[in-house]
Amino acid sequence: MSHFLLLDDSDVQHAFAAHLRKLREQEKLSRDALATRSGVPAPTIKKFELTGQISFRQLLLLWQSLDDLSRLFALTQNTENNQSSMPTSIEEVLKDGF
Repeated sequence: MSHFLLLDDSDVQHAFAAHLRKLREQEKLSRDALATRSGVPAPTIKKFELTGQISFRQLLLLWQSLDDLSRLFALTQNTENNQSSMPTSIEEVLKDGF
């Protein structure tokens, strides 16, 4: 039996922060080194890693510095196919055994 995962904006913010922090640490970059590489100030990076709060532009700069930006861009593409696999009514949920 599948379970739905209920997420809110805070969960997603913290997930992005954790992902980028993990990548930063894997590359053995300090916050200062990442700040130099990305153009995002080190205090902003610290705040982001602790709270998940950052501007969208700064998130993109960090992502570009640590990961493949096209992976993030891909989330915006082909949304019709992604939407069709999700149930749109309680009847579909019950029918499909979610």
